[in-house]
Parts: sequence; C-alpha cells; structure tokens
Amino acid sequence: MIDVPGIFASNVFNDEKLRERLPHDTYISYRESIDSDQPLDIHVANAVADAMKDWAIEKGCTHYTHWFQPMTGITAEKHDSFLTPMEDGHVMMEFSGKELIKGEPDASSFPSGGIRATFEARGYTTWDPTSPAFVKDNTLCIPTAFVSYTGDVLDKKTPLLRSMDRINHEAVRILHLFGRDDITRVDATVGPEQEYFLIDKEVYDCRKDLRYTGRTLFGARPPKGQQLDDHYFGAIKQRVKAFMAELDEELWKLGIYSKTEHNEVAPAQHELAPIFTTVNIAADHNQLTMELMKRIARKHGMVCLLHEKPFKGVNGSGKHNNWSLSTDTGENLLKPGKKPEENTQFLLFLTAVITAVDDYQDLLRLSVATAGNDHRLGGDEAPPAIISMFLGDDLEAIVEAIISGEEYESQGKVVLNTGAEALPEIRKDTTDRNRTSPFAFTGNKFEFRSLGSALNISCPNIMLNTMVADVLSSFSDELEKATDFDAAVRRLIRKNLKKHRRIIFNGDGYTDEWVAEAEERGLLNLKSTPEALKRYTAKKNIELFRRNHIFSEKEVKARQEILLENYIKIIDLEALTMLDMAKKDIFPAVSAFTGELAETIARKRAVSENIRVDSEVKLLQKLSDLLSSFSDTIDELDSKVGGAAGYRKSIQRHAEYNATEVLSTMERLREISDKMEMCTAAEYWPYPSYGELLFSVQS
Repeated sequence: MIDVPGIFASNVFNDEKLRERLPHDTYISYRESIDSDQPLDIHVANAVADAMKDWAIEKGCTHYTHWFQPMTGITAEKHDSFLTPMEDGHVMMEFSGKELIKGEPDASSFPSGGIRATFEARGYTTWDPTSPAFVKDNTLCIPTAFVSYTGDVLDKKTPLLRSMDRINHEAVRILHLFGRDDITRVDATVGPEQEYFLIDKEVYDCRKDLRYTGRTLFGARPPKGQQLDDHYFGAIKQRVKAFMAELDEELWKLGIYSKTEHNEVAPAQHELAPIFTTVNIAADHNQLTMELMKRIARKHGMVCLLHEKPFKGVNGSGKHNNWSLSTDTGENLLKPGKKPEENTQFLLFLTAVITAVDDYQDLLRLSVATAGNDHRLGGDEAPPAIISMFLGDDLEAIVEAIISGEEYESQGKVVLNTGAEALPEIRKDTTDRNRTSPFAFTGNKFEFRSLGSALNISCPNIMLNTMVADVLSSFSDELEKATDFDAAVRRLIRKNLKKHRRIIFNGDGYTDEWVAEAEERGLLNLKSTPEALKRYTAKKNIELFRRNHIFSEKEVKARQEILLENYIKIIDLEALTMLDMAKKDIFPAVSAFTGELAETIARKRAVSENIRVDSEVKLLQKLSDLLSSFSDTIDELDSKVGGAAGYRKSIQRHAEYNATEVLSTMERLREISDKMEMCTAAEYWPYPSYGELLFSVQS
C-alpha cells in the first residue's frame, strides 16, 4: 500500500525542506528577497545551494542540471557533476550559489528565429525560484529561464513569468479600487487535463510513420472503432491500470497533484487530470507529466502517443486548459457566488475576460496552432478553429439583462428529480459543459479546450494572462478617474458587454450554420496553422506584447518564424515518411499480391476455361487501377516536396504551400493506399492495421 502523504513531494526541494536546512536568519533573508523580487545576496545564495546539494546527494544524486524549456516545445538539460578536484588529488562535492543562479548551455542549435547569429553560441539559464528544484534520474533538476547572449528571450518560461507579473499587478490594482486592500497578490492558476493513447510497443515498432512522426500516415478504418462508446469511462485494463499506478506514484513524488484518470472515447485513449496550481508550476508539471508518461509506458511494454491526431477517423487528443484567478487570501475571482447578478467584482472580471477574448481571439487561436492540431480542430472531438465563449444559460441571461438594462430574474436553485426514491436530489449546476466551445465557463473557471495534447501550456497561458491583464489595466485607468465608483463600474461593465457580446455563443459549434453566423458576427475562422500564425505580427498584437513587457517586436517576429519553420519541417518529415513507406513497402506489397492474383487466375484458366474467375479478375482490375493511381500520386508528391524550394525565400509562403499543395497530395496518396489495404490480403500488407494498433492492449 502506498503512503501517499508520506511520499508526496519527497523528490522536491520545496520551501519546507529549505526552511528545515537553512539557519533561521538566512531563510528569512531568502524569503524576503524572493517575495520582493529582489536579487539574492551571494551569501544567502551559497547557503541555499549548499543545502540543496546536500539534500540531492542524500537522494543519490551526483549531478545537477538547469532544466529549461527552449522553443522546441520540450525540455532541455545539460548535466554537471558536483565534483570539485582538490590539490591532494582527492575530490569534494560542491555546489555554489553562482552555479545555482546561472548556467551556460550552448545556445547555437536551439531555434532562435534569427535573433541570434550562428557565431553567438553562448546562452544563459537563470534559476526560477518560484518553481522548486526536484530529483529526476538521480539528477538535481533546477527549473530555469533561458535567454540568448544578447539578452533576447529564447524560452517559454520567461514570458510566462512576465505575464504572471502583469496579471498579478493589474488584478490587485482593480481589487484595491473595490477596497480589497487585504489582497496583495493574484495568481493565474491552471489545471491541464491531459489526453493520450497507449498502444503495444511491438505493433508500434512495426509502423515507420508512428516512429518518425508520431501519427499514422496510412491506415484504413477498422470495423470497430469508437461507435459503441464502450471504451469511454469503461473498466481500465490491467496493463493500463498498472501503468497509471506507477505514473501516479512518480508524479506524487514530484509534488504533482495527479487526481483523476479514466478511459477516453477512442479505443486505447485515456486521460489524466491534476488539481489546479499556479500556472508557472502547472506548466513545469505538465512537461514532466508528458515525459514520465512516455518513459513509464515503455516499462510496461507500451508506447504513449501524445500526437494530437495519431489515428484518422477516431478522436484525437487534446489538453483542456482550466484557467482561473486566485488571490493570496484564497478567493477565486471567477467564482460567481450565490447571486452573480449582484456580484459586481465577479462581473467586472468576467467582462474583462470576455473583452480580452474578443479583442485577441487571433492570439488564442495561434497559441494552439500546430501541424498536428490542424487535423483535430473542428472534428467531433475538438472545438472549431473559430474562437467563441460559452457562458451557460444563467450567465448569458445576466449579460443580456445588463446590456438591455432590465432586471434579471433568477431561476433559483434547480433540482433534478431522478424519479427513484432511494436516490438523493441532484442540484443542477448553473452551466453545462459545452464540448463544442473553445472557451467555456465551467462554474469558477474558463476551460480553453483547443490545446493539442503535446502542446506546452505556457503558450496559451502567456496569451490569456497578458490580454486579460491589459484589459484590466484599461479598466483601472477609467475607474481611477471616477467620482462615483459604483456607477462607473456598472457603466463600464454594460459598455464592454454590449461591445463584445458577439464572442458569446452557447450553441453547437460543429454546425455549418454557426460558421456562417460567426462570419456575420465578424469572428475569425483561421483554419490552418500558417493562416493563424500570420496574425502573430499584427500591429495590435505587437503593441500588446510591447505595452505589457512580454516580448519585444523582434522577439515576436522570432517566435512567429520559429513556429512557421517547425510547421514546415513537420509537413516535410511526414511527406518524406509517406514516400518512403509508399515506395519501399506498400507499392511492392500490393504489386506482389496482384502478381499472385494474376497467377491464380492463370492457373484456374489452365485447368478449365469453365472455372469462373470473375471475382479475381474484378479484384485484380481494381487493385491494378489503384496501384497505377498510387504510383502517379507518389510521383506527384515527390514533385510537390521538391517544388517547395521555390518558396524558401518567404517562410510564410513556404508554410502556406505545405499546408495546401503538399498536404492535399498526401491526403490523396493516403486515400488510395487505404482503399488498397481493404483489398489486399493481410499477410501481404506490410504494416499492422488500425484494428491491431487500437486494440493492441488487450489485458
């Protein structure tokens, strides 16, 4: 039996351990520096580093690393030992405050978007004391930010921390106008639900596309997929349960609040949900969660797939970003209370979010734009590319009453009668959970549902924090001039709700009618990643980032270039993988099978002209025609991949070319292949089928 309280955060050097190991005066000095955002005194830094090193060595560590998140979307590490040579030939285990605070990894091969010249290889990591150090693989991992030699931001943590500072400052500023002087800090908090697939490693190893790209590029639909919904919340298989148990234990040791786990809709699909925590720590924890999922799955003879759409025709995997604002007094600023229509503070923060999402809908969309997520958005398992907000009937009615100036009539407590005397009454929530909405209010938080499963959650939360902080700043500017605060707040709420009501939509986001209505409302429909990323450098967005000290214009353009370049490379890699599979495996396999068919027809005809071979002839003709089309489309895709060279002077045009010309040809090649798979004998087909993949974990 696992002693969960006993092991929780046992591999984390948190504030409690630091307080135990530092002299009292030194600990107080450390806390004062951290709480006031002041640089650490070198003597205090040395004491912290020494305590951290001693604890790590007790845990079996010989090395430390500055653990950071470059623009690759994953984490990076460079390991150094604690070893220090002595004059007598012996060694000591040492770790200084200077080594704790600053590291120097080579930055030359990380994506930089052109803001770092090739010869400027140096980069700096700097300790993030707001996210505690932890032990992983017998190495002390120190969460850090990462900047170039020129001081430009090259990571995801630095702008996230900046955005947290902005939302804190502006939320506190608003609250003080309400007379809430007891509140000194507001944090954005997040609970990211993580979806993923688990398949058997043996079948995974037989698929080049999964190994190289993370998704299946070919594959006919199996007879059984998710039609019966029998996997959703079903009994968890023993191999998967064992994986989940070990994952939970390792996450708990790292202080990660792993709470909920269940089967998702698609076969082999599952979900893990943690408890909310501060967004900076939540981002670090989610990166660790994805890393551990992959590693632990392999220990259990399985592979964890985090691609947004690993299988065509079944649900893809997302990551639901549950975002809220919490004060240092324990108050959730997005909790409506019993009478939200009378809760002016809540209504003001709600209005700020509505205003921000409407004004910067393009930033939310591009924050989740990836090559993989393009296959998922708008499908039956994910919201559409059009950003809209779901508030639920009660809140929408309150908003409409405020806009019209009419009195809101509350429906009061609604109780659902189950009709069974043995069952208790169920109090109905004030909002539903609209699965087709990209940005839905779910009681005391907003659930941003458009994130792909592999995404680093820092990106959307940078956008959310920054744009809401900016709106709150403009609200404060207006309210600070008011002579009658209460009247000014009511006017401001009504004015902004009226102006931005177009972003609110409580209906079905999957319908064609909504697409047409959204266009009439003037909402953006950015269907592809290149189309979305083009908006990154819109004047209003650059000004937003610059005004809030998140990115310089150069850093915005660099990020746009990095993301476009990543998109291009992913499509190129997928196209080249398809060509490799098509030329070397699929074409020879179908050709061999048609050859056997032809021989079978010839043998039967040699025995007797009266033996019917109509079926074989029909199948042979069908496969021969498909194989001919397959060959032509291979040549076409080859040409399209080569034709991209003409667009390389413009990264935007290159990405758009890949999104249209290359992807459409890939789709046609797949369509032909999938038809051939359905007509080719299983022993000839070179890859495990969808049925074998999705149902590979049986026990």
